[in-house]
Amino acid sequence: MYRANAHRYELMRYNRCGNSGLLLPAISLGLWQNFGNRNDFNSMREIIHFAFDHGITHFDLANNYGPPPGEAEINFGKVLKDDLWSYRDELIISTKAGYYMWPGPYGEWGSRKYLIASIDQSLKRLGVEYVDIFYSHRPDPDTPMEETMMALDHIVKSGKALYAGISSYSAEQTSNAITILRELGTPCLIHQPRYSMFDRWVENGLLNVLSDEEVGCVTFSPLAQGLLTDKYLNGIPGTSRAGRGLGNGAIQQDDISPSVLQKIKKLNELAGQRKQSLAQMAIAWLLKDNRVTSVLVGASSVAQLKNSIGSLQNVSFTNEELSAIEEILK
Repeated sequence: MYRANAHRYELMRYNRCGNSGLLLPAISLGLWQNFGNRNDFNSMREIIHFAFDHGITHFDLANNYGPPPGEAEINFGKVLKDDLWSYRDELIISTKAGYYMWPGPYGEWGSRKYLIASIDQSLKRLGVEYVDIFYSHRPDPDTPMEETMMALDHIVKSGKALYAGISSYSAEQTSNAITILRELGTPCLIHQPRYSMFDRWVENGLLNVLSDEEVGCVTFSPLAQGLLTDKYLNGIPGTSRAGRGLGNGAIQQDDISPSVLQKIKKLNELAGQRKQSLAQMAIAWLLKDNRVTSVLVGASSVAQLKNSIGSLQNVSFTNEELSAIEEILK
């Protein structure tokens, strides 16, 4: 019978999510790659237990997470029902819809038809009456922004989600979405963009929009799909996602060029001088910016998650360290 660590909230830092009453842990757990039917269920359970025992209250999903799509929600729902149900009010459960889920014209993107069907399916897979945050997973180039935002507004006002969010919207799209949701009476709580040392597109306007509009930011892929770890320091392991040539958003061997490897090695040296692993420094580098509310990390083991949480022991950088990082990343 699982019983949570009584001191869990002493082990985590919490940040206010934009101009809201919601606090999120600085480290959140994303269930993108490692919670499908290819993974051992007991290992998933151990990772979720370890996360909550260390103050991680935010668990991030999407309808298409698996593989196969939907499986991550099902597996998390099992752990929730068996082990965490008495703690439901201490959890922030988020899910999303926007990518392909079923055949035909209503099985992806941002129509009202798709989003409302998706939240209903997600609630069944998770075994809950509501999620805490529901996102439009990606902007739809063909559906009017008003329709997508009106669907989010409806989902919140119907009690199926407590907050609305968006993911991977550009700065201009984000500003538009925020304005529409505000006018509808359902503020945009949060934006979830991809962001890492190797992928800095959010610095070209998006972070400023979120700051100006007082909207939270939870970043995903902080380790650039494993590039910002010690995994590839000596080449491409055959057991890695790149080595196995997996799809589903995993990095490919072509992404790991000699120049990229050189940058990884130099960053790793700097991390060592800070008494951190490269992954810890990469997460800390994101959290140094107070516009970043939380960093979503994935984990295939408790050891990986423990390492990520360890980044919180040092999130300060000297000017010299920041300059050295910029020089390496040129």
